Amino acid sequence: MEIKRSGSQPSGKGPADWFTGTVRIDPLLAPPEPARVAGASVTFEPGARTAWHTHPLGQTLIVTSGCGWAQCWGEPRQEIRPGDVISIAPGEKHWHGATATTAMTHIAIQEKLNGSPVDWLEKVSDQQYGS
Repeated sequence: MEIKRSGSQPSGKGPADWFTGTVRIDPLLAPPEPARVAGASVTFEPGARTAWHTHPLGQTLIVTSGCGWAQCWGEPRQEIRPGDVISIAPGEKHWHGATATTAMTHIAIQEKLNGSPVDWLEKVSDQQYGS
């Protein structure tokens, strides 16, 4: 058994290539192979969001605080709140982040396929984000 104590893993800044706005990523789990699962707590400041992206084996989001938005390509934007569990199907193009006025934190869990848990695409435009 291994216990990773709270605060023992450094927080990281969400890379500008993958995020718009201020995003903090706190690693939670990344067990060694052959395990494929990875997870992090991700905090989005107001207006911050991911770029459009897909996950080869899908993703689960668990909102822990604040209020956010999530959207799949071609569908309306959805509000997400603490306690909500969002299941994103493999290959489904989507984005998620904070609302324009409220920060949001979620736990993101996904599995790696051929070493990669995500395929990053284009940024979400201000027009897409606001609609």
